[in-house]
Amino acid sequence: MAEEESVKVAVRVRPFNKREKARNSTLIVEMKGATTVLNDPSGENDPKRFTFDYSYWSHDSFKEEASGYLAPAKPHYADQNMVFKDVGMGVLANAWEGYNCSLFAYGQTGSGKSWSIVGYGPNKGIVPLFCDKLFVQIGEKTAGGETASFEVEFSMLEIYNEQVRDLLNPASKRKGGLKVRQHPKLGFYADGLKTVAVSSYQDIENRMEEGTKNRTVAATNMNATSSRAHTIVGIKFTQKYQNAAGEETAKSSVINLVDLAGSERAESTGATGDRLKEGAAINQSLSSLGNVISALVDKANGKKVRVPYRDSTLTKLLKNALGGNSKTIMIAAISPADINYDETLSTLRYADRAKQIKTKVAVNEDPTEKLIRELQEENEKLKKLLESGGIPTKLDDDSDDEDEEDVKSLSKDERERIRKEMEEEMQARILASQQEMEEMKKTWEEKMKQSHESGPVVPDAGAARKEKETTPHLYNLNVDPQLTGMIVHLLKPGEHLVGSSNEESGETPCILLKGLNIQPHHAALIVEGGKVYLDRCQTSPDAKIMVNGQPLTEKEELDHNDRILFGANHLYIFADPKQAGGKKSPAMTYEEAQAEINQNSGFVVGKPDSLGGSSLDELILQDDLVEVLPAIEQANTMSEEMDKKVKFEVAIIPAKKMGIVGSETEPPQRRPPEVLSTNRVMVKMRNVELGLEYLWTKAKFMNRKYLMDEMYESFSDGEDINWPDERDPFTEPPDHEEMIGALHIYLESIAYKIEAKEQLDLTNIKGIEVGKLNVELWPCTQTGKVLRDEDAFVDDPETDLKGQPIAFKVKILNARGLPDRFVDIYCKFKVYTMEPYQTQVIKKAINPDFKFEQLISFNAVDKLELDYLLNGSIFVQLFGKQVPKKREGKKLNTKQIMKKEGMLKGKDIGAENVPKHTVDEGKVGYQFQVLTLKKRLERLEKKMAQMNRVVDVAEKSSKMRVKTDTIKTVLRAKNPDAIEKAIKTIPKDKGAGDNEGVNGQPQSQESAACTLL
Repeated sequence: MAEEESVKVAVRVRPFNKREKARNSTLIVEMKGATTVLNDPSGENDPKRFTFDYSYWSHDSFKEEASGYLAPAKPHYADQNMVFKDVGMGVLANAWEGYNCSLFAYGQTGSGKSWSIVGYGPNKGIVPLFCDKLFVQIGEKTAGGETASFEVEFSMLEIYNEQVRDLLNPASKRKGGLKVRQHPKLGFYADGLKTVAVSSYQDIENRMEEGTKNRTVAATNMNATSSRAHTIVGIKFTQKYQNAAGEETAKSSVINLVDLAGSERAESTGATGDRLKEGAAINQSLSSLGNVISALVDKANGKKVRVPYRDSTLTKLLKNALGGNSKTIMIAAISPADINYDETLSTLRYADRAKQIKTKVAVNEDPTEKLIRELQEENEKLKKLLESGGIPTKLDDDSDDEDEEDVKSLSKDERERIRKEMEEEMQARILASQQEMEEMKKTWEEKMKQSHESGPVVPDAGAARKEKETTPHLYNLNVDPQLTGMIVHLLKPGEHLVGSSNEESGETPCILLKGLNIQPHHAALIVEGGKVYLDRCQTSPDAKIMVNGQPLTEKEELDHNDRILFGANHLYIFADPKQAGGKKSPAMTYEEAQAEINQNSGFVVGKPDSLGGSSLDELILQDDLVEVLPAIEQANTMSEEMDKKVKFEVAIIPAKKMGIVGSETEPPQRRPPEVLSTNRVMVKMRNVELGLEYLWTKAKFMNRKYLMDEMYESFSDGEDINWPDERDPFTEPPDHEEMIGALHIYLESIAYKIEAKEQLDLTNIKGIEVGKLNVELWPCTQTGKVLRDEDAFVDDPETDLKGQPIAFKVKILNARGLPDRFVDIYCKFKVYTMEPYQTQVIKKAINPDFKFEQLISFNAVDKLELDYLLNGSIFVQLFGKQVPKKREGKKLNTKQIMKKEGMLKGKDIGAENVPKHTVDEGKVGYQFQVLTLKKRLERLEKKMAQMNRVVDVAEKSSKMRVKTDTIKTVLRAKNPDAIEKAIKTIPKDKGAGDNEGVNGQPQSQESAACTLL
C-alpha cells in the first residue's frame, strides 16, 4: 500500500570563496534552527525568511584538522558528518526498508552542490559516505548470521545538452547519446546504460573515479563546460531471502544521487534575444525541472494539471524521484555573498516550492517468480500488438504526462511517424523486459563475473595515488575543481610522445589527447637523468605549446608546478615529488593559470598584488577574460578546422559606449557589481570572406560557443555540417542589424530650460569617429509648445524644478559622413527608464535625413529625475544592415585568409585587439557644459544690465531705496514687459526717500542703492 510523503528539503550555506573575498563581499545569510534568512544588500526590501527541514550553517566556525578535515569549532557549524547523519543515514535506512530513494543537489555554479554530494579530499560528501556505510552494514549483517544475500549494482551517467552519456562505458558513445525510454514496470530508463556489480566500497570508489575521469576526458575533448551538466549516480540495492511461503523474495531499492547543473539566471548565461538558443538544450532540463515542480505543487494543492515530465531528459529520469515511488530529499546549496543575492533568492524560492511536493512511496518487495511472471505477461501483450499491427499512439495511460491529442486531426505522415516511433518503443520494451528477466535469474557470482569481463580492468584508485607520490607526472587543470587532477600521466624514464591518434600510421602516442589543435606529433616529454624536459616535434612546427603562459620555442627543463597548455584547451600542471621535497606548495588553479596566459598575451588587468591589488572593476574584468579568452581561442580553431570563414576577437568596451551611465537607470545600490563596472568584455565576430563585423555580448558568444562545440562534435564524427543559417552558430542572418555608432546627448541644458543645437561625433565601439549626428533639445510646455529663453530660463534647478512638471523635445535631424557599407539606417534612443524611441528607417544613404522629433515629459520631477537631468544623458545608437563584400581573386580557406592578414595562431587574441579610443570620451559632455554655461552667462549678463537700469533710474529720480518687490520682479520675471513695468514704478515710489543729504551733510553723488550694487 502506497503512502504519501513530502519531499524533504535541506539548505546549506558555504564559506566565502576566493572570488567573493577578493570583491570584499558581505554576508547576507543568517540561519537559526530550521529557518534561513536572506537579507537584501540594498536594504530596500525586508529580509526573506524560509523554513526548511534542515538549515545547515557551514559558512564559518570551523577548524582544519591535520588530516585536512573541516571540523566544527563551534556547535552550530554543520560539517560533512552532520549532513550525512541527517540526510545520508535517512536515505540508507529507507534503502534497507525497500523504498526507492532520491537525493539531488540544486544551486548556482560554485554554490557548494558537489561539496555536499561528493566532497573533496578527506571531506567526503554524502555519496562516498553512503556507499561506505552501506557495505559496513552489509558486513555487519552477514557476520551476524543473516541468511539473506545482498547485491549492490552501480551506474553513473551524465546529461549534457539533453544527451545521456554513460560514464562507465565511454566506448559506447553514440550520436545523440543513450535513448531514454519508458517501461510500465521499470519507469523511465536510459537504454543501454552500463550497470556493474560491486562487492565493496573500494569497488565503488574505483568506479566513481573511472566515471569522473571519463567525464573529464569527454569535457576536455569536446570543450564542454562541466557546470552545465547533470550527473546521476545510480545504486540498486537488492536483498534476497526466503519468505514465509518458502518463495525467493527480492526487496529492492533504487537510489539516485543527483548533482544538478548550475542554476544561473538565464540572463546571466544565455543570450537574450539571440535567434539560436543554447538554452533550448543546455538549460532546458533545469527549466523543465522548474515547470515540473510548479505543476506538482499545484497538484498537491488540489489543482488538476498536466505534469510535463517528457519535456526534458532530466525530468524523465527523475520522474519517480519527484512524483512517483520514491522518498526524496533536496539539498539547496547557496552562496553567502551579497554579489550573488539574486541567484541565492532564486534557489531558496525553488527549494521552498519543492518542499510542497508529495510522492507516493511503497516498499519494493515481491517474490522473484511474480516479478518475472508480470514481465512475461507484459511482453506477450506487446508481441500480440506488434503482430496485429495495432500500434497505439501512446503506450501508457499516463494522465500526468501526456497532452490529449486528437489523432484524427493528424496528417497521414504524422500518423506514420508516430506509428514507427511506437513500434520502435514497443520492441525496446520487449528487449528491456527480457534483459530484466535474465538479470533476475542470474546468481550474484554470475553478475560479478560479468562486470569484471565487460570492460577493461578498473585501476585501483588508491594504488594510483600512491604511485603519484614518487613519480613525476602531469595532472589536468579544469574550471570545475572536482575534475582537476582526474587525468594523470605518469612520466617514467624514456620519451613520451604527446599527440592525437594517427589514423594513417595507426600510431597511438603515449599521452593521447583529442580535440582542438592537437597534432599527431604534438610534443615530446623526455625523462632522463632525473630531469624532465619538454620539446617540440619537428614534424609539427606550428603545434601550440605554452609553458607558464609563454610559447615553447626550444627544449625546456620543467620545474615543479609548471603550467603547460597543449593545443587550445588541454591545460596541465607538471608535478615532481622529488623537486617538491615533501613540501606541499600550492599549485595554480585553472583561473590563475588562464589569467597568466592572458597576461602574457597582452591582457594585463589591474595592479600586481605588491602594488596594492586590483579594484573591483578590474577583478570583474579579469573574471570575464578568464572565461572568454580560452573560448575565443577554441572558437577560432573550430572555425579554421571547419572552414567557417569567421574570426573572433575580444573587445573591451567602456560601459558608457553601451549606454550604461550611473544616473540613467536606477540608483547604484540597486545594481549588481557587473552593472557598475566601467568596462564590458564583448566579442567581435568577423566574417573574413564577406567583410562583415558583428559585436556580440559575452553571454551571446558563450551561448553560441555551446552550439559550436556541438557542430564540431558532428564534424569530428564525419557528419555533414552544412547546416542551414538558422542553425549555424557561426552565422548571422542577412537582415541582422548592427550598431554603426553611438553618442550621448547630455541633458544639463534642459535642467536650466535652455535649448541646445549640436553636431556630435558618432563613434564606434573602438572610439573611432564614423560620422556626425545633428541633434537639438528644446524646452517646451507639456503640450509641446516650444519655450524661448526669456519665457523658460531656470536659475536654480534644485529649487525651481523639484515637484514641477518639465517637458522638452528631442530632435534628431540627420546624420552625415557614415560608412558606405550600411543600408536601412535608423536611430534608437532611450530617456531615463522610458521605453526606447526610434526614428524612421532610411533605406540607402550615407547622409540620411531623419527629421525626427519626440516630446518627453516628467509630471513632477523627483530627486532621481533631477539628478538625471543635471548629470545624465540620452544614449543614441545608430543601426544599419551591412552589405557583404566578396573577396576578389583566388578562393582561400579560413586558415589561408587569416595567414594572409597576418593573423598567426597564438596571436589571435593579443593586446593589439584592445580598443584604442581616438575620440575624447568627455568631448560631448564638455560641449553641452560649455553651451549651458554660455547661455547662463548670457542670461546673467542680461539680468545685470537690467539691474544697472534700476540703479540708473533710481539715481535720476534721486531715490535712496528701491522696493524689494521691484528688484525681485527684475531678477525673476520671465516677461520683459513685466520687468519694464516694474522699473517704471521706481520714480513714482514716494516711500523710497529723496537723496538730499543726511545730518546736514552735502548731497551724495551716488544714491544708497547704487552704493550697495
